[in-house]
Amino acid sequence: MWRRFSSSSSLSLHHLKLLPSPPPSPPPPPLRSLDLSYLHLLPMRSRDPSTPHGCGGDTMDVVFSGDGELAEAERSEGQRGGEEEEEAEGEGDRVGEGENGRERAQGAEGEGDREVRLRGGQTPLRRRLPRRGFKNPFSLTFQPVGLGKIAKLINAGEIDSSELITMKTLKDTGAIGKQIKDGVRLMGRGAEDIKWPIHLEVSRVTVRAKAAVEAAGGSVRKVYYNKLGFRALLKPEWFAKKGRLLPKAARPPPKQRDKVDSIGRLPAPTKPIPFTPEEEKEAAAAKVAA
Repeated sequence: MWRRFSSSSSLSLHHLKLLPSPPPSPPPPPLRSLDLSYLHLLPMRSRDPSTPHGCGGDTMDVVFSGDGELAEAERSEGQRGGEEEEEAEGEGDRVGEGENGRERAQGAEGEGDREVRLRGGQTPLRRRLPRRGFKNPFSLTFQPVGLGKIAKLINAGEIDSSELITMKTLKDTGAIGKQIKDGVRLMGRGAEDIKWPIHLEVSRVTVRAKAAVEAAGGSVRKVYYNKLGFRALLKPEWFAKKGRLLPKAARPPPKQRDKVDSIGRLPAPTKPIPFTPEEEKEAAAAKVAA
């Protein structure tokens, strides 16, 4: 039996020799021999030397089990740094995309076939805004051309004043643009430059321009062409390229009958139409003499 001594009691070397010695510790178990011939076949990953053990990095540990077999222990995803988790699609809150994920909302809004202007019970914007003005379906757009520009082209020799000046002549010489929507309006700008008789066929004419042309001995006739008639007048080669015949001249609608003098002629004429019976007789006599 062990004898307990208080801290105040004094022990001598003689007493210590009489105390029993502690029992000896058991010997360690013998080491088992391990077969490491297939160790090179294991999927080992290289360890980054700058990363300490257990502090992340692309590593894999190989440990020995109690019975001598090899076991592979991978680090957890948090310990193995440098590897990002593959983002799942359409999983909602799991990927931080909200309740419905990338499918937007439910029902018609999520399917993508909902019309943009539908707002449920809210009054749409097109009904909240007031209506201002209107678009006249009978409005016409004419390209203006002044008498001064025509006089310059005649002086330059690009327009022959002895022949009829049509809208095709004005387009070919550059007096007007290429885009003729509803016709050409003759303006009185530069009327003082007209000092010789000229004959024109346009869609509309101002009072000043008509007075200036007639004072010089010429004439201005307002003719009507529809969309197809303008194409045949300005680009007759288009019909020849397509192998088509030129269309017949169309009659003006009732709202334009009092604003034109006659129906446009196709193809583009070269001689003016006489206005008075005397002019008609002179034209007939000139035709017989020719």
